[in-house]
Amino acid sequence: MARPTMAQDIERRIKELILDRALGPGDPLPTETELMELFSSGRVSVREALKALQAVNVVEIRRGFGTFVGSLSLTPFAEGLAFRAVVRQGRGEPGLLELMRVREALETGLVGTVTAGVPAEDLAVLRALAAAMETEAAREGRVTRATDRAFHLALYASLENHLLSEVLDAFWTAMDRVRASVDDGRQDPAVTCAQHHEIVAAVAARDGARAVRAMRAHFDGIRTRLESAAAVPT
Repeated sequence: MARPTMAQDIERRIKELILDRALGPGDPLPTETELMELFSSGRVSVREALKALQAVNVVEIRRGFGTFVGSLSLTPFAEGLAFRAVVRQGRGEPGLLELMRVREALETGLVGTVTAGVPAEDLAVLRALAAAMETEAAREGRVTRATDRAFHLALYASLENHLLSEVLDAFWTAMDRVRASVDDGRQDPAVTCAQHHEIVAAVAARDGARAVRAMRAHFDGIRTRLESAAAVPT
């Protein structure tokens, strides 16, 4: 295995500095000059390390103000997922289908846990979003991706797991970007609405098995379309 470069070593040490000082997003980091002195390294290596960390949201460089701990968001992860899927899709491989299968595994594995106790306010939000889908279907002949996305993120809000929310949102972002270049057809909006109402009903009844069945049914349509598309020779 190749030895890390000086810049890569500085990347590691900046991460350790953030951890050692218990810094969080938005907190200031030492200046470039201070980092050079701290790590006994040159300006070029420090700048290279900071740029690499900025690319993955670990640091944020604000010109004229300094360097700060970044948002630590999963945006680079989502972009990597999307790019990988688009490349595979462009080569006739099932890039979008793979993304969908992973998201399906996450959601069907989690929805049963949600039914253990969803707060009344969360149920109200889910019912309102399901009603919004009905309105969209009637007016526009489709359920918008934004409303569908909001429903699925709200569904797991009661778990109070910020990382989970970011991971699920990253998969939505990646799938949306791949779908922009792939025609995967559209599901009947009436079916989409009925499926979401059934998920809400299962969650409200605290019936985990029913919620899992409802979630699997929700994925059946798109999975069938994508599997059919993947089977067509290019």
